[in-house]
Amino acid sequence: MLVLKRTGRGAEILHRSEKNRVVEIGADRIRPNPAQPRRVFDEEELRNLAQSIRVNGLIQPLIVRRTVDGYELVAGERRLRACRLAGMREVPCIVRECSADASAAMAMTENLQRRDLNMFEEAEGIRRLLEQWHVTQEEAAYRLGKSQSALANKLRLLRLSPEEREKITAAGLTERHARAVLRIDDAALRRAALNTIIRKQYNVRQTDEYVLRLLAGESANSQKKTFVVKDVRIFLNTISHAVQTMRQSGIKAQSLKSETDEYIECIVRIPKARVHAGGRKPA
Repeated sequence: MLVLKRTGRGAEILHRSEKNRVVEIGADRIRPNPAQPRRVFDEEELRNLAQSIRVNGLIQPLIVRRTVDGYELVAGERRLRACRLAGMREVPCIVRECSADASAAMAMTENLQRRDLNMFEEAEGIRRLLEQWHVTQEEAAYRLGKSQSALANKLRLLRLSPEEREKITAAGLTERHARAVLRIDDAALRRAALNTIIRKQYNVRQTDEYVLRLLAGESANSQKKTFVVKDVRIFLNTISHAVQTMRQSGIKAQSLKSETDEYIECIVRIPKARVHAGGRKPA
């Protein structure tokens, strides 16, 4: 018997005999979860899991939901892929009655509990849930069983560029490595620092110390540039004051200043006739 349930997001069809029971569903009839946060699947792990399934069968059923278009996976992406690798035509599933939002939350929660996500997949998944749920970070943290500060730290990782994330993941760096690198605001300096950390295989402590040295040096250089600029202004003001003093004394001195990308040029012109007045001639 079919039960048609109307919701705000459309119609969902459930078989009464399927609801919350383990049923066999064709593997090719199950569509992936569009909200699946995991993007990287280790091929060797999948092959090992597929071999285990061939020998022992699938111990934990998949969770799917039935929509007007068929079945959509809620949780168990890795298991579904392994079942297909193992050549299974039908897979055991539990059919749940849930909305798209609930499906997304369940997929995220399953991966968090199993620690199947890398740090950036987790951060992207949290960001998508925030957008989908239209809730605050505090509410999302409560739903996912995290502290608000932990969730905020995860989201900060998304400030790293896709290229930087890829390098960090490929090098096997930890989240603490990533957070240390994030302290560098200058994008070019951050990229160079990341390359050095990877090349020299710094651990977390070494990375923290290296970043602190970079930040201290950057601050010192900034202060030094500020002092130089202030000194130049003082010199230019001194020249202008000297020319003004000569003009007040009757000497028609002129100050000409030009500036390029490379230097500031200042020329002071003093008429000889006025300087030599009184009969004194140069030797």
